[in-house]
Formats: sequence, C-alpha cells, structure tokens
Amino acid sequence: MSSEFPVDEAAEVAQPVRRRVMVDLRPLQTAPAYRRLWIGSTVSFLGAQMTAVAVAIQVYSLTGSSFAVGAIGICMLVPMIMFGLYGGAVADAVDRRRLALASSTGLAAVSIVLAVQAFAGSQALWLLYACVALQGALTAINNPTRLAMIPRLLPRDLLTSANALGQLGHNLGFTLGPLLGGVVIGSLGLSAAYTLDAIGFCVALYTLYRLPAMPIGGDGRAPGLSSVLEGLRFLRTRKNVLMTFLADMCAMVLAQPRALFPAVAGGFYGGGTRTVGLLAAAPAFGAVAAALVSGWTARVRRQGLAVLIAVTVWGVAVGLFGLSRALWIGVLCLAVAGWADMVSAVFRNTILQVATPDELLGRLQGVFIVVVAGGPRLGDFTAGTVAALTSERVAILSGAVACVTALWLLAARFPGFARYDARHPQP
Repeated sequence: MSSEFPVDEAAEVAQPVRRRVMVDLRPLQTAPAYRRLWIGSTVSFLGAQMTAVAVAIQVYSLTGSSFAVGAIGICMLVPMIMFGLYGGAVADAVDRRRLALASSTGLAAVSIVLAVQAFAGSQALWLLYACVALQGALTAINNPTRLAMIPRLLPRDLLTSANALGQLGHNLGFTLGPLLGGVVIGSLGLSAAYTLDAIGFCVALYTLYRLPAMPIGGDGRAPGLSSVLEGLRFLRTRKNVLMTFLADMCAMVLAQPRALFPAVAGGFYGGGTRTVGLLAAAPAFGAVAAALVSGWTARVRRQGLAVLIAVTVWGVAVGLFGLSRALWIGVLCLAVAGWADMVSAVFRNTILQVATPDELLGRLQGVFIVVVAGGPRLGDFTAGTVAALTSERVAILSGAVACVTALWLLAARFPGFARYDARHPQP
C-alpha cells in the first residue's frame, strides 16, 4: 500500500521509527475535547460488550434455546437500521452534544433496568428483548452523533489518526469486553456486569458534558423523511463517498465467514467450542494489532486506493482461510483479515468525514451505521445459504472471489476513487 509524505519530508523521515509506525497519539495529546470523547466512547463500548455477553447468557439460562439467543441480534438490528437513518438526520438538526447526552442517558437507563431486573431475579424474557431493542434504537442515534462530532474537534490532518484511535478503542472493547464480562459474570453474577455497564455510561455522560456546544450545522429544519432523502441523494451523486460504502459491502456481505465458524471448527480443524471462540476472536485481535502500529496511516494520501487494497487483502485472507488445513494458519488468515478491515475502516471513515459537508455529516454517518450493522448480518445469511447449498469451504472461497471481483468492477466503474487524494478531497 503506497503512501505519500507531507510537504516537510525531511522532518518526517527524521522522526523516530516509533513515532512514524506506532499508533499516532497526537489527537489525544493535543485535543482535550477529542480525548474526552474517545475515553467516553471506549469505556461505554467496553461495557456494552459485557452487557451483550450477559444478555446472551441470561436468555439462554431462561430458555435453553440457541434460537432465542439468536433472536437477540434481530431485536437489536431492526431498530438500529430503522433509527440509523433518522438518528443521523436528527444529528444534523440539533446540537450534537445535547443529542449525544440525551441518547447516552437513555442507554445508561437501559443498563440500570437490566441491572435491576437481574438483582430481582426476573424471568421476563420480553423485558430483555425490549431492552435490547431500545439499546439498538438509542445506539443508532448515539453513534452517528459521536462520529459527526469528530471533525469539529480536530484539524483535518489529524482525522486519519483519530479514526485509527477510534478503531483501537472499538476493537479493544470488542476483545476485552466479552472476556471481562465472562470473568465478572462467573465471579459476581449477571447483575454485576449490568451495573458495570451502567457505570461506564455514567463516565461517558461526564465526558460528553465536558465537551463544547455543537450547534446546528445545517438549516435547522426538523428531521424527517425529506431530510433523510436529502442525505441519500447526496450519497448517490458523490461517487467517492458512495464507494466507501460499496467497498465495505463487498467485504461484509460477500466474504463474511463468521456464521460458518461453528461448522468450520469441527469440519476443518476437528475442534469444538474453544476453537469457535478462537476463530471468532482472531479478526478482532488482528484489528487491535493493526491499530497499535497505525502511525503510517496519517501519511497516506491516496486513501481511496488504500481502501481498495485493504478490502482486496481482506478477500484474499478470507479465501486462504477457506483453503487452510491447520488451525494456526486459519487463525493467522483471519487475523490478517481483521488487520485489513481495520485499515479499510480508518480510511473509509476519514474520506466520509472530510468529503461530506458538516450539515450532512450526521445523515451520512447514519447510513454508515446501517451498513456496518446490517452488512455483516446479511453476510451471515449469504454465507449460511451458500454453505447449505454446497459446503462451508465452497461458501468461503466463492465469497472471497466474489468480494475481490465485485470490488474491482466497482473500482473500474468509479475510477476517481482510486485517485482520491486527501490533500484535495472530492466527494
């Protein structure tokens, strides 16, 4: 993946290798407001992952049904998709700090309800599903709002580094949250995990309270269908921004192998549940490793080309996973895929934030949330369907080929994306 140096090349080359390779901490060091936002987001996401484990365990203990546990995902996904677009429109119509405070307060309240019902020994399955659905709706409002804040808190030249830090926080939560949740639940019970999540949201509320006001960036009209459609029209006509979504869909819809991990663990490697857990964790660990050495991303200017290369690496790594016979090779391939996905996410987010006008950024971040939430789940369905008709190996290999093929067909259809230059961003 090629990169270009800023104007002061001599000074850049003279920097210590650690500064040029390791994760760039300048956004945290130089922007107190961004630092508060990052800390709050990371802590709350860690708690949310603990709660996800706790809810799954509680639902299974009540029902003994894997289907009932799987229904948790649908309960969260449907409102997340429904409210993702609308939440982004709201973020373009009101003070984003106040909206983030309101939605985070709602999420904290849901965690408190979950803690109370666990302390009370509730057997109400409907209450758990209702809490999960409300979490999905509030998250669909909260996340686009937080992401839309970032360009107001940092200069443009630090946005790539900030997105790398965001990916680091996200993937640390994704890896450590379930592990910590398992330890806390095993030692102190479900109520303790829910309580820690509520405390995490209180930390997030404090960090949001300390942020500066972020008044309306657009025309201030009330959010509604016309506002959402305006954002979608912008996306349809801005090819570079559109390609950030299409490239991610190539990876997540066509070459997402996680639904096949239970079958692959036994069929490929002769393992059991521990092997499934190892396969599921491998991409996140690869993403964390990539974030820790993400200093180079701040110097990449051909960011569209970087996305194309990263998604290609994802597809190739998934294909090699499908060909693997040894568990360590399969885990390594998935870790490389996670590494590539993190790199792709950093540049896709940066292009979106820089090339989108502030008054439309909330709506586009809402679309981003919908794609990020819905793409992998649609990919689970695609992989499962192909595997049922053929085999797990065929499903993985065909998905990988389809991902890379579709990606470069789109790149040929929109050639300007590969030429996208961070110095002269064009939507």
